[in-house]
Amino acid sequence: MTTDGFSAAPVPSYRLVPSRFPPIGLFDTVATAADLAAVLDLVGWTNDRLVAERVRRLPESDWVYSRPNSSIIMAAFLHVAPSGMRFNGADLGAWYAAASLPTAVIEVGHHLRREAAATSVASLKRVYREYTANIDGSYLDIRGQQAARPDIYTPDTYAASQPFGEAIRASGGNGIIYDSIRHAGGVNVVAYRTRTINHVTQCSHYEITVTAASSTINVHLIKGTT
Repeated sequence: MTTDGFSAAPVPSYRLVPSRFPPIGLFDTVATAADLAAVLDLVGWTNDRLVAERVRRLPESDWVYSRPNSSIIMAAFLHVAPSGMRFNGADLGAWYAAASLPTAVIEVGHHLRREAAATSVASLKRVYREYTANIDGSYLDIRGQQAARPDIYTPDTYAASQPFGEAIRASGGNGIIYDSIRHAGGVNVVAYRTRTINHVTQCSHYEITVTAASSTINVHLIKGTT
């Protein structure tokens, strides 16, 4: 951790994406922004009003295309949970990743358990794809500040953390490094600039199972998948 409050992101970083969202290489193969706009219309991405609005909110200079796994990066910004996430609202997404695979597993396991509880089912099982990435640039480092920033680190609401993060994005900041709330000792990063996310590589697939009444997370490596 640097003394001025900014640090480099962990390398590599780990992100898990539900495999129900297929890795369609829409952005990977087009060569120009003009081509990308045409392809978006052709395949119907911009028929989704919310996605169309987010494409317009994301500056064209931040569109990522013509390199492997560009679509995975863009999807993180364009397909957003209705209530947003910890450091972004619903208007535009961001790239969240963990410094270790166990932290990434515990993070998605927590949200999967919340989904099970919200839908009144005893357990949920889902397959996730693992991605590693190098995240370039300098990030506001708020690790170790749970006591100083209790509203940002509160586990049950994003009321303070979303405006905090969006203000950093609006000011031109790259993002935030912070302590995982779900995994003691774990570290997460949120990146607001698509072009700082590089060397994205698809790795293994994992089947993750949780029960609504237990904190246990069962993880099964699915062999033969890459």
